[in-house]
Amino acid sequence: MKRNTLKFLALTALAAQTPFFAQATAAEPVPVVASFSILGDLVQVVGGERVKLTTLAGPNADAHAFAPSPRDARAVLNARLFVINGLNFEPWAQKLAKSAGYKGATVVAATGVPALPMQEASDSHGHQEADPHAWQNPDNVVLYVKNIAAGLSKVDPAGATTYQANASAYAAELKKFDAWAKAQFASIPVAKRKVITSHDAFGHFAAHYQISFLAPEGINTDAEPSARHVAELIRQMKREKIKAVFVENMSNPKLMAQLSRDAGATLGGTLYSDALSGPEEPGSSYLKMMRHNVTQLLAGMRLNSL
Repeated sequence: MKRNTLKFLALTALAAQTPFFAQATAAEPVPVVASFSILGDLVQVVGGERVKLTTLAGPNADAHAFAPSPRDARAVLNARLFVINGLNFEPWAQKLAKSAGYKGATVVAATGVPALPMQEASDSHGHQEADPHAWQNPDNVVLYVKNIAAGLSKVDPAGATTYQANASAYAAELKKFDAWAKAQFASIPVAKRKVITSHDAFGHFAAHYQISFLAPEGINTDAEPSARHVAELIRQMKREKIKAVFVENMSNPKLMAQLSRDAGATLGGTLYSDALSGPEEPGSSYLKMMRHNVTQLLAGMRLNSL
């Protein structure tokens, strides 16, 4: 984001700032801002009625390319807790907080998650970047909700017991889902667990469930795949008979449709990677999103054996 845009957001937020008192009463919900929809769902699960949630990059929105508005700056400025993913997933978030003059607490939800290097991504010094899509492994989300509960407990000590209980109950649900997903994938031979997706967002999912994900785009959805890379991918799809091809809910389907045609495959259903769906779609919460993805992936990978 350009410097003058950040200054504009900060000035607009300050000019329109409404009075805010940090010493909120117990009856008042705690104003919390989450950087994108998946985190928003987790904050709501942990916080329940004790929080008043604002989510910046909402359902079906591409958090990689999100551009904050003056309204977003005001929301951050008036929050008592700002929850971000970290791992360089949304670098605009910390810039927004700074430009808005935010002085409250920040939770980096991915704190403590084991680093998973991106195979084809490196920084300016040649070091491999960590895959920021850590929520694709439900074990990591156990850490996410633990970190969120700790952050909420600090700004609202009276609700600490509630936050810890909600996080613990949700962790049990995550473990239950994980056992179900592993049982589903056990029906597919590991050699046939190969999938083509829009961009490289499923590294943590792949490592956890022993699935090979291939993508024409890199870690960011705005990356332009080279003609050479796409051609190599098509040859690999034909050679290894990979027919499981999916588009993501916040990606342009044209490239994947063309890729499928050129490789003689059929484009499958939609996967949810970086954003939840709207309320009427099958990925409206984290657990619904993950269950939907498992079901779609199973159907696609079964085609690899035909």
